[in-house]
Amino acid sequence: MATTEEVKKLAALARITIADEELTTKTAQGGSSDAAEAAFRKFTSEFDAILAYVGQLEELELPEGLVGEKPALRNIFRDDAEPYPARTFTEKITAQFPARSGDALLVKQIISHE
Repeated sequence: MATTEEVKKLAALARITIADEELTTKTAQGGSSDAAEAAFRKFTSEFDAILAYVGQLEELELPEGLVGEKPALRNIFRDDAEPYPARTFTEKITAQFPARSGDALLVKQIISHE
């Protein structure tokens, strides 16, 4: 079972905020609080389960050729070239647009600089 310090450290790494009251098993009067003890058990059991799951990575067997090897970079996008000649669709687009000035399409102003 994880200790209070280990739970705090793991919570900080996971960016989870856990109040100290949730991790202590004693109340201010020195007695044991059932709610605090249940919360502490909850956190430690959850973190133990997470660590056990992540620990499975240590058991993972990789093929000999893959250890430390990085995959080759490749471009999955189209070539940097114009797929169509310039102005191929300009006339069709501007003809369908409601407001224009030459080849510029006029749109309603949505950003104000006031």
